Amino acid sequence: REKSPDFLVISPGPCTPKEAGISVEVIREFAGQIPILGVCLGHQSIGSAYGADIIKANEIMHGKISKISHNGKGIFKNVEEKFLATRYHSLTIEESSLSEDFEITARAEDGTIMAIQHKSDHITGIQFHPESIATEYGKVMLKNFLDMD
Repeated sequence: REKSPDFLVISPGPCTPKEAGISVEVIREFAGQIPILGVCLGHQSIGSAYGADIIKANEIMHGKISKISHNGKGIFKNVEEKFLATRYHSLTIEESSLSEDFEITARAEDGTIMAIQHKSDHITGIQFHPESIATEYGKVMLKNFLDMD
């Protein structure tokens, strides 16, 4: 059955993007057509869909809170320059393999990529969990995604 969503949210989950069912294929199918937000595994799946390598993180971050710095653009509109966010991941996008189509828009204090934004399409990936009660501005960021042009 044919689908015509208004936007996509690729959710967190276990394993790697290659083991994430149809996530990478769905991103490729709808890229440039509708807004896409990837959270955690979804963020990694966006990177993977555009050819990035997904590698083991320097440290396993399951349920850990980190200070995140960002550029104030896109989903970070009206979010303090540094905020606390909850992380649940053991994998990350390898920076040197990230497509030039993307801008890194946020990092953790340890330098790990925490958010990417496609330079021309409405595609955003965030490594942290905006839905976590311990993530500051989570609802603001999700609303910003829905309100982005």
